[in-house]
Amino acid sequence: MTTRHYDVVVLGTGPAGEGAAMNAAKAGKKVAVIEASERVGGSCTHLGTIPSKALRHAVKEIIAFNTNPMFRDIGEPRWFSFPKVLTHANKVIDKQVMGRTEYYARNRIDIYFGKGKFKDANTVEVNTYEKGPELLAADKFVIATGSRPYRPADIDFNHPRVYCSDTILSLSHTPRSLIIYGAGVIGCEYASIFCGLGVRVELINPGKKLLSFLDDEITDGLSYHLRDSGVLIRHNESYEKVETAERSVIVHMNSGKKIRADAFLFCNGRSGNTDSLNLEAIGLEANSRGQLAVQETYQTAVENVYAAGDVIGWPSLASAAYDQGRAVAANMYGLDGGHFIHEVPTGIYTIPEISSVGKTEAELTAEKVPYEVGRAFFKHTARAQITGEPVGMLKLLFHRETLELLGIHCFGDQASEIVHIGQAIMKQPGELNTVKYFLNTTFNYPTMAEAYRVAALNGCNRVF
Repeated sequence: MTTRHYDVVVLGTGPAGEGAAMNAAKAGKKVAVIEASERVGGSCTHLGTIPSKALRHAVKEIIAFNTNPMFRDIGEPRWFSFPKVLTHANKVIDKQVMGRTEYYARNRIDIYFGKGKFKDANTVEVNTYEKGPELLAADKFVIATGSRPYRPADIDFNHPRVYCSDTILSLSHTPRSLIIYGAGVIGCEYASIFCGLGVRVELINPGKKLLSFLDDEITDGLSYHLRDSGVLIRHNESYEKVETAERSVIVHMNSGKKIRADAFLFCNGRSGNTDSLNLEAIGLEANSRGQLAVQETYQTAVENVYAAGDVIGWPSLASAAYDQGRAVAANMYGLDGGHFIHEVPTGIYTIPEISSVGKTEAELTAEKVPYEVGRAFFKHTARAQITGEPVGMLKLLFHRETLELLGIHCFGDQASEIVHIGQAIMKQPGELNTVKYFLNTTFNYPTMAEAYRVAALNGCNRVF
């Protein structure tokens, strides 16, 4: 078995792996990547971010068609099956794979499709799908193998009516009813998607409230809108067992309840993909969720081995993973941009979507920061009235005395886009980072961005 030598070998081609590989290649290093599946992109492209968001967009279009009075002149409301809607997502995946494959070719990065495992701290063995085992030697390694859905051993995921957030994308029919266990980001997103397809959804939340890391007012808005759309939310509930039958699934709750539905989706946590890497060979150990601890440089306990993305835990976002991967390469070779990613905007693609950056009201209250609130409700803005997307709001939190922006929270159509305007101002130095920017800047009219001026006026009226 011959050994091929590289400066860097990256395990995984998701956002973190791609970011690390590309930045190292730009620095003139000889780079190889290992991908366990047969196409580049990782779970982000094939099982997570891209397919679920493409699916969400298609469902959102269906909802608009079926609820907008203007379309009633065209014809009656339409029903779309889940598999039919999923074909749209698959087209997007193919385009993403094509583009990303070109990136690797353009930067002369070698790709090995197969499963890799460490032989020692400078060698990885790849069992490639085409040529069999190959040995790759390198000075440095980046573990960016991502994560997979946590699947409890007491639930039969082989049953055709039981799914996790990966296998739900292979659903071949549209259930009339669905139980979703886990009300985190993924659970709330799929509750919105299936509810939009006319499925009766029950969302089981082991916690006290939805998405407790968000600002309370935004969480309350999401809860209200999900319920208003027909989702039944059950808080403080946990399952005792999941009973499967030929045509249904029955979830037995520890509270004594029994809930029946056509299908069951478990999405309560994720585990890092580290169990097959033979980490013992290099003296590295993952925690109980398969995650690796890293320093501020993304270096693991092994000097020449780095890690980034979902495999290191928080924040487990594709957006952060790209930056983490680029930071890894920067740290390895002394390039610009080698900082640790501390603050990232949250993007949650429910219908409508949610995005936030900075502090919440609860955090500022606990820290005894004198803050004020400015709100703009979308139902009062001309652009939202034109587009027929009146649900939601933009919320600004700022210091009462200095007027410094402390938090941006948005719930509604295009929230994940709108939040970046506030994020850009929050990153400005000194007096440039104040709510006054929105008072003294002319926004196009009508736009959703205009909500910043409305919210700033609303908040400053409480101060001046």
